[in-house]
Amino acid sequence: MREFSASTQTLYLATLTDLARYSHRAPDTLDGAQIQDYLLYLTRERHLAWSSVSVAASATRFFYTQTLQRPEIAMAIPPRRKPRRLPHILSLEEVGRLLSSPRAPKHRLLLMTTYAAGLRVSEVVRLQVTGVDRERMLIRVEQGKRRKDRYALLSPRLLTELDAYRRLLGPTVWLFPDRHRRQPMSTSTAQHIFDAAKARVGIHKPGSIHLLLHAFATHLTAGPGRSRRP
Repeated sequence: MREFSASTQTLYLATLTDLARYSHRAPDTLDGAQIQDYLLYLTRERHLAWSSVSVAASATRFFYTQTLQRPEIAMAIPPRRKPRRLPHILSLEEVGRLLSSPRAPKHRLLLMTTYAAGLRVSEVVRLQVTGVDRERMLIRVEQGKRRKDRYALLSPRLLTELDAYRRLLGPTVWLFPDRHRRQPMSTSTAQHIFDAAKARVGIHKPGSIHLLLHAFATHLTAGPGRSRRP
């Protein structure tokens, strides 16, 4: 009813299932101390990343406050302080190598569009062919972060590349469809394309396809003469 994204719903349900398995009890019979034990178990014994434990804390807090109407349980779940880590940044030279690495036009344009328009992977895979606005030089991004529609900038070079790609693509709704051409490409497939390109050109910086968004933001603010986006 809250219209959370499908991925959030899956993660929240998985957390409650995991909590039940850990405690050997139905989650609605647990108290605050038992919830704290579970979160400590995730951190100290399973050594999960901060983000994973944070999702588990959010899922349990939502379950007890919203579903069960037991706000006293939520009081036992302290807010988690997010660690501050600087992301690894790809250089212009590394981005150039990455974008020229894929042999398949769809894979190359997927990475180029992600970088040149500064998109998240969930946004780029759901771009529609009709979302390319050549008159205003914009790309329509539907239901991006926090389920908001927005527009991203469309550079002249990216438009040229997309025009050539679309002539090969043929009729379809999605700019980057899956192999059956009825649905958009999955985010896991896009991540695999990025990982394969990174490995092929010998880039060892850790990080997901989100590195392209960080690189976009960094290069965009680098100043005149230093940023040459595709």
